[in-house]
Amino acid sequence: MRREIRLLLGSLLGIGLVLSSTLAAQRGGGAGGQGGGGGATGGRGAPATPKDGIGGAELAVGPYDAVPDWPVHDWAKPGYIWGSQSGIFPETPDRVFLASRGELKVPGTPPPNFNGVWAALGLGGATTPLPEFRNCIVVVDSKGRMIESWTQWDHLFEGGRGPHQIYISPYDPEHRVWVVDDMRHVIFIFSNDGKTLLKTLGQLDEFGDNDDEQRFRRPTDIAWLPDGTFFVADGYGNKRVVKFDKDGRFLKRALSGAPTPFNTVHGIAVAGSPPRVFVSDRSNRRIQVFDQDLNFIEYWPSIAPHTIIASADGHIWAYDQTSEKMAKFDLTGHLEYSFGTSGVNGTGGDPAKFWGVHQIAADSAGNLYVAEVFNGRADKFVPRAGADPRTLVWGQPLMPKASAGAATGR
Repeated sequence: MRREIRLLLGSLLGIGLVLSSTLAAQRGGGAGGQGGGGGATGGRGAPATPKDGIGGAELAVGPYDAVPDWPVHDWAKPGYIWGSQSGIFPETPDRVFLASRGELKVPGTPPPNFNGVWAALGLGGATTPLPEFRNCIVVVDSKGRMIESWTQWDHLFEGGRGPHQIYISPYDPEHRVWVVDDMRHVIFIFSNDGKTLLKTLGQLDEFGDNDDEQRFRRPTDIAWLPDGTFFVADGYGNKRVVKFDKDGRFLKRALSGAPTPFNTVHGIAVAGSPPRVFVSDRSNRRIQVFDQDLNFIEYWPSIAPHTIIASADGHIWAYDQTSEKMAKFDLTGHLEYSFGTSGVNGTGGDPAKFWGVHQIAADSAGNLYVAEVFNGRADKFVPRAGADPRTLVWGQPLMPKASAGAATGR
């Protein structure tokens, strides 16, 4: 049965995120209905109208307060600061992984009260200068103090532009660490302590086309099913989503289901029961939705996500590169809440102003973590006292970590 589903989703204001007028969904027996967000009013930073009274983000960071001077990031070589921040993932509130695209040399004399963030220099985004690849994977504690730096693996990122994103599967008792490297066309899988490179998916510095079952072409992101099956967004060069079994054997690929092909497959998430696969089709400004066998269901237009995640409370959160806002959707595409304001070409000193959020994540305590490629910073936000829990990003809990003796090391 084919029918048109009209989602009155409203906009996330200003220059971006007009979240649908008419959604032409090809769904058999799917439910339609009225969307949650009405039209936003006012200038930049005004929140979208919440659904059913949810939210009401009074401030640019919605229900959160920024943690000042987090992380401490005092590990850079003298005369350098950390560069573009591409990934962030909390294993626990006291063990947070940071993926950095190296360190940048500070030109000349920095301005008074320089806060160590590249964008505060007024020289454009942190992706422009050529970095030196040091401290590309760092682990910090809840206070933002370095507890580990995997400098033994810095050499892996030379010849590229550094790690793209960093993850731990919620279903993996070994808590292996997956690092995507788009420029070198691979995904590295490390032991949780960083001592061992367990596996490399793809062929280092070799790329394949959309039909290749062994090689990627600038992959960007990963998402898992409970049985260990996983999906790769592939990506900048190829225009597809690839499904693998838990051992990394090719199963299937999808080349879009919408009227036009994928264009910059930049994020992927799995949510719902039965599971659905949500794909950021960024340059086409839409999210495409598939079932777990990569059969197309529908698409949500007019959003260009840098990053997309599934929350523990059964929602999709996306960061829109056009409006520089965080947006919460139910699993049928209705906008329920949004917050954030743009810091494009700003000072880099205001954590409430986003510029190029590349990965978002949340821990079991409800803290939100953000990595920004253009500002060149990572931030931690804690829920404000009395915040409505429905406005918070809730990270998917990880499977309890196996003891060292029980880990298989596969």
